[in-house]
Amino acid sequence: MKIINAKVYTEDGTFQVKDVCTDGGQISEKSGDGTVVDGSGCYLIPGLTDIHFHGCVGHDFCDGTHESIEAMAVYEASQGVTTIVPATMTLAKETLKGICEAAASYKSEKGAALCGINMEGPFIAMERKGAQNGAFVHRPDAEMFRELNKASGGMIRLLAIAPEVEGAKECIEELKDEVVLSVAHTMADYEQAALAFDRGARHVTHLYNAMAGLSHRKPGVVGAAADDERVNAELICDGIHIHPVTVRQTFKMFGDDRIVLISDSMEATGMPDGEYSLGGQKVIKKGPLATLEDGTIAGSATNLMDCLRVAVKKMHIPLESAVKCAAVNPAKIVGIYDRFGSITPGKTANLVLLKEEDLSTVQVILNGQAL
Repeated sequence: MKIINAKVYTEDGTFQVKDVCTDGGQISEKSGDGTVVDGSGCYLIPGLTDIHFHGCVGHDFCDGTHESIEAMAVYEASQGVTTIVPATMTLAKETLKGICEAAASYKSEKGAALCGINMEGPFIAMERKGAQNGAFVHRPDAEMFRELNKASGGMIRLLAIAPEVEGAKECIEELKDEVVLSVAHTMADYEQAALAFDRGARHVTHLYNAMAGLSHRKPGVVGAAADDERVNAELICDGIHIHPVTVRQTFKMFGDDRIVLISDSMEATGMPDGEYSLGGQKVIKKGPLATLEDGTIAGSATNLMDCLRVAVKKMHIPLESAVKCAAVNPAKIVGIYDRFGSITPGKTANLVLLKEEDLSTVQVILNGQAL
């Protein structure tokens, strides 16, 4: 396949009009067949990587079944999200083990490639549990993590942890070289968060959400993360979780090298309004808003490609930055950038053509094949 006349997102973070070829499932210097796709009036970007979402189209990663993983993977790929790292919830250890085992034995034969697990619970603070189930909150435990990671076949890429709770300090120091540790669902102040980063935490789960806000006297996790160039931060740009002004200010504080766009989507994504479930709890979806019965926001109902569109069209983030934060940065963080995340010869041919005028999807190319 040869794609011509498109504005191609390059490794230096700019768009250039040039030809892109695929051969088999890889990006190549020459086309492997005679197929020509005219990309006039389009941007060509790498397939996106969502490193934090729970479900979509009526399925949840915590269902712990190959059927659910595949249904999610097929939907995500159809939206241009071609690599996925779905998230667990705060659940019982044996339930989490079953989820990990299902992921370990899953073969990515359809849809987006399953490239890891984001273990969002249960090592969180009860006071900031958000839509997580408090009945299963557990003190940070390195051996518990290792047992679950072994069950997953070593697939856990991110581990959420509230650094102020009992056992967190020791857990961070012990696991810092085994998994990306992410400050999450936390009551930590600036000093506690900064200390966690010094100990080895390098990521923040859905910045601003399930933590204290940024204040002029209490900068909290947000201030500590912004201060530390080693730390990356997730943003949910669905238009509900974070105000557009705050998103723009965050890009100014962190720069687009350290921000990761995520969807944090749950099973209602891609579905009509109604009642759904998240971590065993009832969720009500109305339009793009998903909440528990008490009104607590329960993940999002927006896929990552739509989050990218919201970031660009409604929050006025440059497209170049949004693509970096939704395709390049997440792939680097979970260690798959050697295969995914850029339009580079030798990498997997996961590509998306977007209309210049409205960023609507014209074509998704998965493993070199048009969907």
